[in-house]
Amino acid sequence: MAILRNLTRRFLIIVNLVVVFLFLLACLNPFLHPSGWWIISLLGLIFPLLLLLLVMLLICWIFFSRWRMALLCLIVILIGWPNFHALFALHPAASFTPDKPTGAIRVITWNVRRWDEFVSRRHGEHRAKMLDFLKDQNGDILCLQEFFESHNPREFASNIPFIQKELNYPYHYFSLDYRRYDDMYESGVIIFSRFPITDSCKIRYQNKDNQKAAESLIGVDLDLAGKTIRVFTTHLQSVLFGNKEFRDLEIIKNVEDSSIVASKSIIKKLRRAYGFRGGQADIVREQIDQSPYPTIICGDFNDVPNSYTYFRIKGDMQDAFIKKGFGIGRSYVHISPTLRIDYIFASRQFDVLQCKKFDLPYSDHHPFVADLNLAFKSK
Repeated sequence: MAILRNLTRRFLIIVNLVVVFLFLLACLNPFLHPSGWWIISLLGLIFPLLLLLLVMLLICWIFFSRWRMALLCLIVILIGWPNFHALFALHPAASFTPDKPTGAIRVITWNVRRWDEFVSRRHGEHRAKMLDFLKDQNGDILCLQEFFESHNPREFASNIPFIQKELNYPYHYFSLDYRRYDDMYESGVIIFSRFPITDSCKIRYQNKDNQKAAESLIGVDLDLAGKTIRVFTTHLQSVLFGNKEFRDLEIIKNVEDSSIVASKSIIKKLRRAYGFRGGQADIVREQIDQSPYPTIICGDFNDVPNSYTYFRIKGDMQDAFIKKGFGIGRSYVHISPTLRIDYIFASRQFDVLQCKKFDLPYSDHHPFVADLNLAFKSK
């Protein structure tokens, strides 16, 4: 029995040291550009698992009165606090009032997946419910990614005129990133506003191998009764997982004989996407830094909260969900329950009053709604 206990203890110590090492590497993600450190970027995807293992090991060492190992786990967890704080919103009593607070603007961001028109093949059914949801929220600023616009009324309804008239958004700016050869269909990111747009800009990301699945960074200046704010939205590079990649994930999950080949395919796409997003995040940060006005940026960043992309874009801005939400805030419905990849960030001149993620079954992303105080604070 003594030999067995010693072997078990040594095994746990080795496991503990490996987990500590991987956890600390994952904590370096905010400081390492993924174009050169993509392997460490991959660890960001399993950061929640590493954190959970550390907590379990901490409890285990306390139970067995191994105080040095328990102290090691505790110190490492504290070192990873900034990453944990970005991952998990700590407001269990958070609530969301459907009516906007007095003197607030409501911001909505949602990757609408082209209104689900080309996925479910149930033309218009999901679109109508999504538009009803947006109407019910009564937002002031609406940022949509993978926005689809049709010029073929025989097949799909036109969305921009409908949103302008029926949802009461008289102002908009559309990136128009992709257009079909016959000009019948267009897609991109779009900002709708109930406040006048006084200026706008568009920056198209350049990818070396001409990969799609990234949409432009667009920005608008809005006139709020004499005060100007700048609002950005974007959709950063997707991993471009298709049916093959999702099948590969099932192969890996089930530990089938072709797991190694499947893993190589997945890692290749992740590596390329991480590199692209790192450069795109640098561009976004540069534009935010140049803004002379209180700034909001929201969109689909396609990266998790403890990534270089997240910390680079966020800078010293406020993450609305972390500020007023609770939990992990999963926003992408596939692959993992820990994937929050959609965000609303606001500069510190704003007060974040409330924020909520809505679990809706219409897109592969969930929308976020946040209320921000109009009474800007001084810098």
